[in-house]
Amino acid sequence: MYKEIIWLTVGEIVAPHGLRGEVRVNPSTDFPERFIKPGERWLQSKDEEPQNIQLICGRQIPGKSIFVVSFQGINDRTTAELLVGKKVLVNSKQRPKLKEGEFHLLDLVGLKIKLQTEKREIGQIINLINAGNDLLEIELKSGKKVLVPFVSEIVPKVNLKEGWAIITPPSGLLDL
Repeated sequence: MYKEIIWLTVGEIVAPHGLRGEVRVNPSTDFPERFIKPGERWLQSKDEEPQNIQLICGRQIPGKSIFVVSFQGINDRTTAELLVGKKVLVNSKQRPKLKEGEFHLLDLVGLKIKLQTEKREIGQIINLINAGNDLLEIELKSGKKVLVPFVSEIVPKVNLKEGWAIITPPSGLLDL
């Protein structure tokens, strides 16, 4: 039933919060409304199908990136503890609309990479890593994998329609 749906992981439940069933969520999205706006969400443990759940409300802990959320049917700490480690998912069709020049990182996977100086293809984006800054994992045609910071100085042009991105790597970046 869920095979045709592309799921986006937007966070992970890391701990219960208080005694009334709230949980703390570590986000992996730039859209805080995913944890504040009520509505349908999905929870998933490793190797299990996603399970539908309703987000009732949520709030961000001041000064931190952690959110505290309430889910329907989770009313005590014991039940909340059972959710620790589960991923919070949304259907990829529920992605927010973006402004000109903004990208959903998922759309970058599979893009061909070209050097700005030569316009020749040197590899492909195979993964994205969020380590404080977004990193593109690029598999070069040689088979070597490199991490490239996704910043405008190094990745000045992305063309989703044509399926490529231009990079201007600093000297030695591709040699690491």
